[in-house]
Amino acid sequence: MSHIPFDANAIQNLVRDREVHRDVYVDEEVFRLEMLHLFSNTWVYVGHDSQIPNSGDYFGTEIGTQPVLMVRHTDGSVKVLYNRCPHKGVRITSETCGNAGKFFRCPYHAWSFKTDGSLLAIPLKKGYENTGLAESHAGQGMSPVAHVRNYRGFIFAKLSNLGQGFEEYFGDSLSSIDNMIDRSPEGRLEVAGGVFRYTHPCNWKMLVENQTDTCHPMVAHESSAGTAVEVWKSAPPGTLMPMAIELLAPFIGPYEFSEEMGIRVWPNGHGHTGVSKSIHSNYSAVPEYFERMVAAYGEDRAKGILGENRHNTIYFPNLMVKGPIQLLRIFKPLAANKTLVESWTFRLVGAPDLLLERTLSYNRLINAPTSIVGHDDLEMYERAQLGLRSNANQWVNLQRLYSPDEDPEQTIATNGTTELQMRNQFRAWAKYITLSM
Repeated sequence: MSHIPFDANAIQNLVRDREVHRDVYVDEEVFRLEMLHLFSNTWVYVGHDSQIPNSGDYFGTEIGTQPVLMVRHTDGSVKVLYNRCPHKGVRITSETCGNAGKFFRCPYHAWSFKTDGSLLAIPLKKGYENTGLAESHAGQGMSPVAHVRNYRGFIFAKLSNLGQGFEEYFGDSLSSIDNMIDRSPEGRLEVAGGVFRYTHPCNWKMLVENQTDTCHPMVAHESSAGTAVEVWKSAPPGTLMPMAIELLAPFIGPYEFSEEMGIRVWPNGHGHTGVSKSIHSNYSAVPEYFERMVAAYGEDRAKGILGENRHNTIYFPNLMVKGPIQLLRIFKPLAANKTLVESWTFRLVGAPDLLLERTLSYNRLINAPTSIVGHDDLEMYERAQLGLRSNANQWVNLQRLYSPDEDPEQTIATNGTTELQMRNQFRAWAKYITLSM
């Protein structure tokens, strides 16, 4: 929106200690640089290996705006390939998921590739003799993504050779993924229940910020969750509380609850709400679940796993994991003012089915396109995207509970209503977008 050339210095100047310039949300050139640099230099979630259980299974998605395929190779390993034929650039698959059998076949000229992307066969191959095809880019087959890591079933990838290795990038933040997986008596998750997909007319970073914004629920959701709770109060005495009310009621908890809940931030833009407690802390016990966990882990370890009730964990740049309710959300950038949201739910292998029922109910009530709670947030995002066009003030304030001593390289746990995690994200944003500029 500023229409100035953005070099590394100009990008850095968009982020201050206590505020960020509106261009980080509205400028198309900034968005282009994010796709070119930020999403190449960071580790981005691709999918879960339970989505591709069999040899030849594939799942199509994007890293930033780059189309990729997560594939189960014939040796059982998971590969991530650019979804592009090296011949003429045609997408190999247009379907979101499927099974390629033993090879991929381009629908344009029938070049075929093994499930690790290597070139298998070319029609009329003699026409390429003595042309140097074997040494060309096309002759190498489908391009693999530079770096791929399967972390306990969660597949992450990094397009660039720049930046940190997987462990250094995520550090202790992986404990949130560990906790979600360990809630299974068998230590395994499976994607279950399909996925909700929908678009929001706003910048992707607004949705990421909202996941650790604890000062908005009691305001924005008063008309939805608040109304549901008020209606419930008129139920006859002794009526069993429906699961829906149990899931909705915490959204209108007071500010004091949010303060006590706490926020923890990690280096590189990661962080989570719910250090001491969260909106998931007081759900009803599920029959037989604790007994299965004790049998698997022992009583002390089972209590430790289930006693950790983190709310939302942000894995920078665009993934949110909700361990106690076994779901994740991905915020996929489409344009400076358009974002695709995906909400995925998981089954705890070996746990009672009622837990999956609660997960699916939560996703439907809170994250679905028909959600009454989700539409509260959507309206706020829309208003923000439009309001940022105003020239009255070109800066967005992030200074709640700011301290000049904040260290982006330290893990910090503090008051749950701080905007520290938002500042943490933008420090990481400025760091990784300029890493290759």
